[in-house]
Amino acid sequence: MLFVIIAIGVLLIVLATTKFKLHPFMSLLVGTLFVGFASGMSFELIVESINTGFGNIMTSIGLVIVFGTIIGVILEKAGAAYRMAEVVLRVVGPKRPQLAMSIIGFIVSIPVFCDSGFIILNSLRKALAKRAKVAVASMSVALATGLYATHTLVPPTPGPIAAAGNVGADAYLGTVILIGFIVAIPAAAIGYLWAVKVATKIEVPEEKGADGEDFDYDKVVASFGKMPSTFQAFLPILLPIILIGLGSVISVLGYEGGFAEFLIFLGKPVIALLIGVIVALPLMPKYDEETLTGWFGKGLLDAAPILLITGVGGSFGTVIKNSGVEEIIQSWDIAGVFTGAFFLLVPFLIAAALKTAQGSSTTSLVLTSSLIAPMLPVVGIEGAVPLALVVMAIGAGAMTVSHVNDSYFWVVTQFTGMKVTDAYKAQTMATLMQGLVTIIVTMILWVILV
Repeated sequence: MLFVIIAIGVLLIVLATTKFKLHPFMSLLVGTLFVGFASGMSFELIVESINTGFGNIMTSIGLVIVFGTIIGVILEKAGAAYRMAEVVLRVVGPKRPQLAMSIIGFIVSIPVFCDSGFIILNSLRKALAKRAKVAVASMSVALATGLYATHTLVPPTPGPIAAAGNVGADAYLGTVILIGFIVAIPAAAIGYLWAVKVATKIEVPEEKGADGEDFDYDKVVASFGKMPSTFQAFLPILLPIILIGLGSVISVLGYEGGFAEFLIFLGKPVIALLIGVIVALPLMPKYDEETLTGWFGKGLLDAAPILLITGVGGSFGTVIKNSGVEEIIQSWDIAGVFTGAFFLLVPFLIAAALKTAQGSSTTSLVLTSSLIAPMLPVVGIEGAVPLALVVMAIGAGAMTVSHVNDSYFWVVTQFTGMKVTDAYKAQTMATLMQGLVTIIVTMILWVILV
């Protein structure tokens, strides 16, 4: 009966979000209160669980999310995203434009939300498609799937960070980032192949500029103005990742001493991302109210809904945990039913069902990680690599699939000019393939590494 109550709670969240258009924060809160009351928890325990769950998540990853979104805004507004795009284009070459767009999306979406990333790079995508004389839909799917891969799998994107925090992997964020990169590569690769093999057959009306003129590559690049250097553009992304990774390695190897402790301190995600913000400051064209207040304010506004959804997702998970479900799960022989890599199918299927039903990858990541967290100790999943692979399994489900209830689907279709039926063939099917490939790769890594 308790699992029926939890299932109804999840259904309430999905219905409130999709049918009644209630904000995911309020939907999650409604579901949390329903599970608490229906499971017979005391009023005091319900309030305590909501506060504790919210507070624990904010303690572990709240500032990390804030700093990550601020870095993304600075990179976007200072033109650093365009500089990164230009570098990739030079390396890959103009003869492989879809591959260039996929790699550009892969890099840019680590700090920048995929919706924003697509909008930022849209003019470059149009211009490059015209210059290379390739199908517009093909370029769009290559960019969209490249963005999508790291958006759902690689911290410091808020969704994977939230999932890591919920399942207890926030202490192993360096491992999550490393494995996220490894898993995201085949996810982006299958998106690129889908763009080249399938999306090239989809026709989109000739795209024009706002003034009716065709997009010209050189004009688009020139319109960016003075862009940061390559080193400046990549530093706010790469430095925090290097620091987190270095801190994780030193911790695992057990080095001691003042310098080792200092490096571990710098490798704490909150410190590493704060350093990322600091090294992004020179990207600003000037230091005044517009940048120091406006740009930072934009970052805080972008972070606010993610923080609230993630926090109340932690409340939902804590209420489930305190409802008695953990004791019931412990009495089951789950380890005998879902052994080894096959357990990863559980979070994958839950996340895929939630993603398909309510549209948001971030909400799917948060909610699924809250749901499966009590199961992990029961099946003996603990430690850096196993927990990181659980996060990857959730991320794989959170990719599956992007369709009409997903804002990202509409960003891609509206900025591309694709018909909805064509977008289902291109974008929706591409994300299905990404999700399936990602879970298969994750299960293979489990067999090899665990």
